[in-house]
Amino acid sequence: MSVKAKKHLGQHFLKEESIAKNIADSLTLSGYDTVLEIGPGMGVLTKYLLEKPVTTYVIEIDNESVDYLQTHYLHLADKIIGQDFLKYDLNQVFGTKPFAIIGNFPYNISTQIVFKTLEMRNQIPEFSGMFQKEVAERICSKKGSKVYGILSVLAQAFYDCEYLFTVPPSVFNPPPKVDSGVMRMIRKKDFKLDCNDKLLFTVVKTAFNQRRKTLRNSLKSLNLSEKLQEDSIFALRPEQLAVEDFIHLTQKIAADGI
Repeated sequence: MSVKAKKHLGQHFLKEESIAKNIADSLTLSGYDTVLEIGPGMGVLTKYLLEKPVTTYVIEIDNESVDYLQTHYLHLADKIIGQDFLKYDLNQVFGTKPFAIIGNFPYNISTQIVFKTLEMRNQIPEFSGMFQKEVAERICSKKGSKVYGILSVLAQAFYDCEYLFTVPPSVFNPPPKVDSGVMRMIRKKDFKLDCNDKLLFTVVKTAFNQRRKTLRNSLKSLNLSEKLQEDSIFALRPEQLAVEDFIHLTQKIAADGI
């Protein structure tokens, strides 16, 4: 019995065991004793997680994959969550307990997975997995890069992000049309920011929505005071600001009365 990859779910099943093991080994196992794997498929990564000194849960939207896992991983049966990760309330399973996230993520929802992780950052000390290569690179990129953007700033505000290795299309069934990349995010010890988190998200998203413009123009919709806009930072474009610069900018905007 095997599971047929479904295009609408963005499924590409990893078939190279050594890569699955390397992804599992990317976890530091520090600060948590529970791991949640997203989209386990037929369990190629799952079996290596089960060798780790942690409790492994999996969440899978595909009923065929759930049936496969229940048949082939009997000791995992009560740890299989047959739900949509993006819609499911994980507190039903984990409460307020910390847990790490790992997976060979479906490309069509990978950025949404990161955003949900950021929303739950108080509970998720570590995140590791495989994305489309350009998405993994974007998350880890620094200011000045052409791919530096919303995801880069917000992920790096709370986590230390590291690109680990590239994976070719040939090791998947069916093979995707692009290379994949494995990256890891380890939550910063000082991940509580010195600014309003929600305002930071607004500032970053608004700035990069018109990334070619200076902040003076891209942030017009925030109705900032003319005095604040005299600050030299507003002559810069968003990709010229490091994460710390965006935090300082958010502090200034908050002081301006937003």
